Amino acid sequence: MKYQIKETKNLTETEIEHILELWDISVWNTMKAAYFRTFFKNSEFHFMMDVKDNILAIMRVNFDFTLKIADSEYTFAEAVGLVAAHKKKGYGAALVENFKENMIQRNIETIGFCHSDLRPFYEKCDVEILYDKAKMIKESIGSDWVNSEDDDILIFHTSQERKELFNQLSSQNNAYLITKE
Repeated sequence: MKYQIKETKNLTETEIEHILELWDISVWNTMKAAYFRTFFKNSEFHFMMDVKDNILAIMRVNFDFTLKIADSEYTFAEAVGLVAAHKKKGYGAALVENFKENMIQRNIETIGFCHSDLRPFYEKCDVEILYDKAKMIKESIGSDWVNSEDDDILIFHTSQERKELFNQLSSQNNAYLITKE
């Protein structure tokens, strides 16, 4: 297995097709490569590959992620879309381990999110989890602000100060996802 990182513009059409197949999100299944490159232009893709360059696991880093907390805006890299081609083989865990190390080496403040049923996986991968804090993040849906569907915030790499901000989130002290047009 080898760890590899690619910018969106450097992905081949075959890789894009495989990524979409692994993600299996119905509204994206017919996405063409050119649109994929535009849609995910501020992203980076992290892979575990086999010796024949087949994708064993994938994760996307979204560099367009900003939270507003107590009238200040904080930008993070957001880890999303972790999928392994085959379950229970260790590919996802190997990718998380390499990914976390890469974010630390590059000093990129990186967080992610998960549902409570995925806690054991991330605990096993030694990723710090802020339990039930993702629920305190509000997202704009139309004209309403609704709670995030995720349960937990995953800390891949961030400062102690920003971690404290997350720990202070509550139903009276929400964070708000800022979407860029």
